[in-house]
Amino acid sequence: MKAVKVAIVIPAFNESEAIISVVTGISAYGTAIVVDDGSTDGTGRLAQTAGAFVVTHGVNRGYDTALASGLARAMTEGFDFAITVDGDGQHVPSRIDGVLRELVDGADLVVGMRDHFQRVSESLFAYVANVLWGISDPLCGLKGYRLSKLRSIGSLCTYPSIGTELTIHAARSSWDIRQVPISTRERQGSSRFGSGLRANWLIFRAMIQGIFWRHIFPSDSRR
Repeated sequence: MKAVKVAIVIPAFNESEAIISVVTGISAYGTAIVVDDGSTDGTGRLAQTAGAFVVTHGVNRGYDTALASGLARAMTEGFDFAITVDGDGQHVPSRIDGVLRELVDGADLVVGMRDHFQRVSESLFAYVANVLWGISDPLCGLKGYRLSKLRSIGSLCTYPSIGTELTIHAARSSWDIRQVPISTRERQGSSRFGSGLRANWLIFRAMIQGIFWRHIFPSDSRR
């Protein structure tokens, strides 16, 4: 595999239980950029101690804004690729290798495919995304981006998509998208999206907005 500059972007909100192991676990694959999204439990300090670059949000701004901040930092620092992983320890670090290989091989976007879904709304979103765009797991937090493609578009975050907006844009724009199967582990700590009705509502809302956003806002620079 040829030498490339790889950033591992980790959005994190109150992930003190897992962030050190996440940062150290991915260190063999790239440079960790942790976005501390207004944490109150020392997540950013622990990430820095573990060797990550830390982007700090003074207040919690949400997953999508944190993701955009991390990707923007990766572009500013001149990385070739950015691979996103969750800050809760669910992603097995060795799976990053498969994502990176697809990027080096020419993919513009690589999307992980989990072996199971936690919520009914995730299964529904996956079904719709597969029918409309050929994406089997749009909500998977393990994704790989060719940063030269991201530099060619406008804002990285225009609505609360739970990390799916760029994937949908890529599919609509006929990017080279590849999908790789991954396995996940039990998360450490509580989910930032909550559980039950609230989590399902947030996912359902992201799905509906993903389907219709382009039609509601036709002036969006991503057309």
